[in-house]
Amino acid sequence: MPRQRLPIGIQTFREIRKGGYYYVDKTGFALRLIDEGKYYFLSRPRRFGKSLFLDTLAELFSAHQALFEGLEAHDHWDWSTSFPVIRISFGGGVVANPAQLEGKIREQLDLNQQALGLRCNQPSISGCFAELIREAHAATGERVVVLVDEYDKPILDNLGDPNNARALRDGLRDLYSVIKDSDAHIRFAFLTGVSKFSKVSLFSGLNNLYDMTVDADYSAICGYTEADLDRVFAPELAGLDRDQIRTWYNGYNWRGEAVYNPFDVLLLFKKREFAPYWFETATPTFLLEVLTQRQVFLPQLGQLETDAALLSAFDVDHMTTEALLWQTGYLTIASVEQFSGAWFYRLRYPNREVYQSLNTALLEAWSPTATANVRQRRSLHQHLLANDFAGLGQLLTAFFDSIPHDWYRNNPIARYEGYYASVFYAYFASLGLDLTPEESSNVGRLDLALRFNGQIYLFEFKVVELEPDGSALAQIKARGYAGRYRADDQPIHLIGVEFSHEQRRVVGFEVETLVATS
Repeated sequence: MPRQRLPIGIQTFREIRKGGYYYVDKTGFALRLIDEGKYYFLSRPRRFGKSLFLDTLAELFSAHQALFEGLEAHDHWDWSTSFPVIRISFGGGVVANPAQLEGKIREQLDLNQQALGLRCNQPSISGCFAELIREAHAATGERVVVLVDEYDKPILDNLGDPNNARALRDGLRDLYSVIKDSDAHIRFAFLTGVSKFSKVSLFSGLNNLYDMTVDADYSAICGYTEADLDRVFAPELAGLDRDQIRTWYNGYNWRGEAVYNPFDVLLLFKKREFAPYWFETATPTFLLEVLTQRQVFLPQLGQLETDAALLSAFDVDHMTTEALLWQTGYLTIASVEQFSGAWFYRLRYPNREVYQSLNTALLEAWSPTATANVRQRRSLHQHLLANDFAGLGQLLTAFFDSIPHDWYRNNPIARYEGYYASVFYAYFASLGLDLTPEESSNVGRLDLALRFNGQIYLFEFKVVELEPDGSALAQIKARGYAGRYRADDQPIHLIGVEFSHEQRRVVGFEVETLVATS
């Protein structure tokens, strides 16, 4: 198979098909959607190929047959009929207030009028949109296709200002309500974005949308599957460790087949080295601020449990932590259960990129010494490789000692005891290490287990003001936490770490090693 060009950042179906780029065929999903229904909504994280899929739909309904040669849709579509397509996108630029939103929508409507050769007479935005749909149907004799990309971006860009975000939400709701009222003139409608705002708040006038976000049959509608990598990108795989590709970038799941983030995979093939490409495309400032304000306990972040209602609870005035992390792509669905008529989800980090990068970002946000963090993380890895526990204890003690007391007083996350364990956990997670937090057994719940370099490290944390009796190491031994790990026949290191909330520092660090039996 000859090598082709990598479509990095390209969201235009025509350019990919005409320009000699790799293309993962998603037209089968398009055919199924069109055959099965009429109104659809899809939520996916940024840079997952949503815009490209919308552009594919536009070209399909426009009957541009030559672009589909060799694809699944080519032999299963009536190319004799072309439908008028209205496309609205909020992907470009930042809308800062309702006046700018009105200007943006009018700009979008003007572009569609030019493309269709029509002109609106109605003065209001909703009136113009409805008129454009009616007139496009009348002029062509075919019902209209409506495609909306980044439907939620104006709201997401302003979540830090709730009053403004609510005003923008109301303006968008007025626009989207036109789609339902124009049912007689619409052949197909598809809306997509990052978040899944509640139907009550944003889609109260468009309650006939089918939300396919967690439909198992469409889990792979965006993103690359394992089969896609083998079939489409085989020439690019040579010289790369397939298991490492999977560990770094696969794992996103919406109750069906797991997928890779396309942006990550394409940049990996381009640069031939593993890095957090997707995470680095946008600093999740708002996300970090929310996690800090809510004093999220990091060791539990990658193993949250929720139900379907909480997972969908996303609005300007009410965003659950679970919904925020899941909809933005920092957590994904690990497993699903149904009982008593309700759906329950266990969430996890999708892959090493997200796990490592998010914890690194939080570590930097929760400690005032970003430059020192880089050096200390490197030292942490070296101390672990050498089993230099004296150096490890000194490193962690020095880090907490370096945090100014004023910073503790001004930062909400530092005012509660879980801060110490969270920062400790983030240090290890920022190296991408294999951590299991709060692992339960019949003898209790261990704070943290680390598997590294053929050895097992068991950590117990203690705040001395809360638990004045007995050391942290004594607790590990007394509760027999090492028992379940002895079958692995690896060296086991028991590590007790004690913090003082009053002194704002590590006041105890003890280690005892159990040698493997073989």
